[in-house]
Amino acid sequence: MKIDGACHCGNITYEAEVDPERVEICHCTDCQVLSGSAFRIVVPVAAQDFRLLIGLPRFYTKTAESGAKRLQAFCPECGTLIYATAAEGEPKIYSLRLGTARQRDRLPPKRQYWRRSALHWIDSISSLPKFEME
Repeated sequence: MKIDGACHCGNITYEAEVDPERVEICHCTDCQVLSGSAFRIVVPVAAQDFRLLIGLPRFYTKTAESGAKRLQAFCPECGTLIYATAAEGEPKIYSLRLGTARQRDRLPPKRQYWRRSALHWIDSISSLPKFEME
């Protein structure tokens, strides 16, 4: 599926070819902190299927629990995280942040990882009161 997206301010735009069956939620504590949320939703993209159209990201190198280093690519203007990728090694795979994709509503998650780190209340949010706008 062809998708396109951008950071919040529009300084970085991209296009990619993704497999909708590979959209995933990560509940690891690193993703919670880096996203500022309870989890992060990503879709993996091979290097040949991802193209920056406008702008260049800045990078932060995160060291995972395993010791692996991951580059976190973000907009230098608004701070929106765009993707993460291994700091070293091949083949290059980008974990594209689904919230930046214009087609995000058509890409529901298919699996969850690091479930042991999921916040205990995550399964109960569907019963919360709902409002269309604030």
